[in-house]
Amino acid sequence: MAGARITGKCLCGAVSFGAAALADEMGACHCGQCRRWTGGLLFYVSVAPETLTIGGADHLGVYRSSPVGERCFCKSCGSSLIWRKTDGSEVDVSAQALDDPGRFPFAVEVHLGDKPDNYAFANRTRGYLAGTDQEAIRG
Repeated sequence: MAGARITGKCLCGAVSFGAAALADEMGACHCGQCRRWTGGLLFYVSVAPETLTIGGADHLGVYRSSPVGERCFCKSCGSSLIWRKTDGSEVDVSAQALDDPGRFPFAVEVHLGDKPDNYAFANRTRGYLAGTDQEAIRG
C-alpha cells in the first residue's frame, strides 16, 4: 500500500535500502540508459525521497548518468539499485531488488518512444512517451 515502508538489497547483501512507496504499482523504463544499466530495462517503484535510508553506504557506487540523474549500484556485486534526480526531488528503487517485489502490480511504462521493437508486454499498462506527461495508448 502507498506510504508503507518497503525494503530491499543487492545480490550480495552489502547494500540495503528502505523507503516509503509513493504508489501501489511498479513501472518499467525503456530509455536507453536504463536498458544499458540493467541489461534489460529498469522495473522500478517510486519512493518518497525523504524516507530513503541506505545500509552499507560504503559499498554504494554512484554514477551521474545525465545532468539531472544518477544511478546507484553495489560496488561489490554490481546490482542496479536506485535511480534518483540529482536535486533529490525523485527517487526510484529497483523493484526486483525489493524483499517483496510481487506486491507491486506492473502498471506503468515510461519512455515508450525509446523502446526497441524486439520485446513487448502482454498486460495492459499506462504508457508515457519520453520527456512528456502525455499518456500514450498501450495495451
